[in-house]
Amino acid sequence: MRALLISLLLALVVGACSTVPGTGRSQLLLLSSGEEMRLGSDAYVEMLAAERIIESGNDAAMVQRIGERIAQSAIELLPKSDAKRFRWEFKLIDAPDMVNAWALPGGKTAVYTGLLAITQDEDSLAAVMGHEVAHAIARHGNERMSHGMVLQIGMLGAQMSTRDMDPDDRNMVMAGLGLGANVGVMLPFSRSHESEADEIGLMLAANAGYNPEAAIGLWQRMGAASSGAPPEWLSTHPSSETRIRRLRELMPAAQEVYRKALNNGR
Repeated sequence: MRALLISLLLALVVGACSTVPGTGRSQLLLLSSGEEMRLGSDAYVEMLAAERIIESGNDAAMVQRIGERIAQSAIELLPKSDAKRFRWEFKLIDAPDMVNAWALPGGKTAVYTGLLAITQDEDSLAAVMGHEVAHAIARHGNERMSHGMVLQIGMLGAQMSTRDMDPDDRNMVMAGLGLGANVGVMLPFSRSHESEADEIGLMLAANAGYNPEAAIGLWQRMGAASSGAPPEWLSTHPSSETRIRRLRELMPAAQEVYRKALNNGR
C-alpha cells in the first residue's frame, strides 16, 4: 500500500507540472483549467449572493475602468495565459469595514469599499487589482489545492507508517507533522504566491498605464493600517516591509513597462 501511494504521488507530480505566466516558475496543477474556472464561477455566485453590489457612481465606474484596462493588459502582456479565455467581471461591494479585494479563477473580481480609503487614488487601486488578477492568472488557487492534495497523501502515508506505534506517541508524531507541514510548507508557500502576485500585478498595472510607484505608498499605508499583525513566519502574507523592499527591486523593470505604455498612448 505504501508503494502504491508513493507511485500515485510521483505520477501526480510528474503529470501535472505547468509554468506560471510572467515568471516562468514551475508549478503543480492537478485541476484542469476548465474545472478551475467552473469552481471560480460557482464561488463567485455564492460570494456575491450575500453582498450589496454598487452598480453606479464614480467608484463603481473606477473599478470597472481599472479592471477592463488590467484585463486587456493581461491579454497583451501574457498571451500564453488563460486571460483571453476569462469571462471578466468587476464588482464594487458595499462594505466600508472590509479592506480587501479578490479575483477568482475565470476573472471574477471584486473590490470592497473599505479598501478605497487605503488606496486613495486610481494608480494605487490598480496595484491592488493587478495583484488580485495576477493570482487568478497564475492559477494560485489551483496550486494551493494541488499541494494540499499531495500533503494529504503524504499524511496518509505517515499514518500507515506509524500504525504500530503507541497511540499517544503516534498522535504526537502526527500532530508534529501537521504543524510542521503548515508552518514549514504551506505558510511559506502562500507567502511566495503573494510575492509572485505582487510582481505580476505590478507589471500588469504598469502595462495598463498606471504608475507602478503608487504601489510603494499603497503598502506603506497598508502597513500602517495593519498594526498587530502576526510575525511574518506565522502569516500567509509577507510583511509590508518585505513587500516594499521587493517592489523597489522590481521598480526599474516596471517603470520601463510603464514608459512604453505611455508612449503607446495609455
